[in-house]
Amino acid sequence: MTPLSVFRDGLFDGKTAVVTGGGSGIGKAIAIELGRLGAKVMIGARKQERLEAATAELTELGIDVAWSVCNIREDEQIAAMMVATVERFGSIDILVNNAGGQFPSPAGYVRTKGWKAVQETNLQGTFVCCREAYTAWMQKHGGAIVNIVADMWRGFPGMVHTGAARAGVVNMTQTLAVEWAHNGIRVNGVAPGIVMSSGVATYDPFFQEQFLAMKENIPAKRLGTVWEVASAVAWLASQGAAFVSGDTLRVDGAGSLWRLHWEVPEHTAMPPYGGE
Repeated sequence: MTPLSVFRDGLFDGKTAVVTGGGSGIGKAIAIELGRLGAKVMIGARKQERLEAATAELTELGIDVAWSVCNIREDEQIAAMMVATVERFGSIDILVNNAGGQFPSPAGYVRTKGWKAVQETNLQGTFVCCREAYTAWMQKHGGAIVNIVADMWRGFPGMVHTGAARAGVVNMTQTLAVEWAHNGIRVNGVAPGIVMSSGVATYDPFFQEQFLAMKENIPAKRLGTVWEVASAVAWLASQGAAFVSGDTLRVDGAGSLWRLHWEVPEHTAMPPYGGE
């Protein structure tokens, strides 16, 4: 069920948004939120069938939507999506870099191939999307970029690869906010906490059980929803956030301020220097 938006109708009339990873989960919710507020929406993802299903859903809601098969590890596919967006809708006013990917694993078991894949997707892919949107439209016309990252301020035990990549995206967000300010481009991030979305189904049953139990480590005592993330993105993309750039908004029920979801067993492996 799609809840009512908290924003006014027509907020993004005349605007075009590109949402990567827009075929499911958080990305689809963002595409719906921006689209029902008046934006024309291009959604990108790797799987055509998922894009077609999401497009049908958005169209039924009255949203002007198009799709482009896009693996954000492939520069040419990103560039083609940006060009297709300008050709179809006439602009790229909002870019939401939501696409990403990772897998749960202790750091010692992450192989170099897996590390590179996550960096190419979450860090490099996000940068290339920003660069191609800049080249295709925003350099001369301005716009708003929102990068979806993660809660990695205390490290990311269990997902070292994505923690490192998302930290890089936060720094990149700050850098681009300064470099591109004179182009009229605002660049911000949104860091969802533990959010219940369709991506949870891709994890194995043990991790799904652990995921659902994480609400006990969140002061709000519940998981987040995709719509709460979408609302944060909509605000950052709107003129209401015209003086906000280079920041990352945490949408996590204060989870990043409380307990960490990683147990450290009792041990004596780190003796003190200089005696007890």
